[in-house]
Amino acid sequence: MERRLHLRRLYRVGEHAMYAAYCQHGSGRNSMRAFMIVTLLLVAITMALSLAHALELPGKLRLKEATYKSVQAIYYPGFTIGGFAEIGGIVALAILLYLTPYPGARFWWTLAALVFLVAEHAVYWLVTHPVNNFWVQDVAVSKPAARFFSMLPRKQSGDWTDLRDVWEASHIARAGLAMLSLISIAVAATFFAGE
Repeated sequence: MERRLHLRRLYRVGEHAMYAAYCQHGSGRNSMRAFMIVTLLLVAITMALSLAHALELPGKLRLKEATYKSVQAIYYPGFTIGGFAEIGGIVALAILLYLTPYPGARFWWTLAALVFLVAEHAVYWLVTHPVNNFWVQDVAVSKPAARFFSMLPRKQSGDWTDLRDVWEASHIARAGLAMLSLISIAVAATFFAGE
């Protein structure tokens, strides 16, 4: 533990000797760039899925209840599977942040990307997911999917349009946060050009 703390201090102090030595050989720099590209891809997938939901809003607001509920069921399992990119993006950003020298612009932009993506994910669990259970209650799903969608259920209160509005607004918020995350990590990636 003490050795690990000592190595961490060496990594974070001065001219970042460990990072510089790692990158000096070229393979470390290339590995970091490759990992940055993978991270960008995961964040971009997350943003694309959230943005797709947000862009549907004008058309979906015109739908009657039965049609809207039918349309909601088509998202599963596709968007659920795509959601793994969101978790992967958070993990990749956390690893990238750990590997990025502090202080520096790339570090702060990577931190911002992580904060925005974690906030986007929190909106899912706190706002979107509780409403999802309502949309899939009459849809035949697998046992694992049924368990997943039954977590954090929200009781229906008021008209179905109240739940629709919450669900749709949450996706607009998620799209905005994911877009900010993608912009932040893209800006961070530009700092590799000078290395």
